[in-house]
Amino acid sequence: MANVLFVCVGNQGRSVMAERLFREAAGSAHEARSAGAAPGTEVHPVAVEALAELGIDASDHVPRKLDDELVRWADVVVAACDGACPVVPGKRNENWRLPDPMGQPIAEVRVVRDEIKRRVDTLLDELAFANA
Repeated sequence: MANVLFVCVGNQGRSVMAERLFREAAGSAHEARSAGAAPGTEVHPVAVEALAELGIDASDHVPRKLDDELVRWADVVVAACDGACPVVPGKRNENWRLPDPMGQPIAEVRVVRDEIKRRVDTLLDELAFANA
């Protein structure tokens, strides 16, 4: 089992979508959390809407501040945007450099969501291969 931490600036869009999509796809095989370097107060409603279209509820998410405890917990740290988290020695680090969905119409957020889903599926395949 791998612990995967998804990080972006506000923990309101990209990292939330990544966490929820990962949880949905991984089931009990892995765990996921998300956090932000400068968390906002709530998830972007359009991100909640985009996930709801796939049957995933993110309306209960509360943005969380990235801290040392979360970094210690993680085996894999995925930055969903540029500059949100440092490279952590001893961890698998990825930077997905996804566009920010904040303020975008639902059609654009769907594109981001679908790209996140594709990357989540790839990550899960790589984790399965590494543990085989």
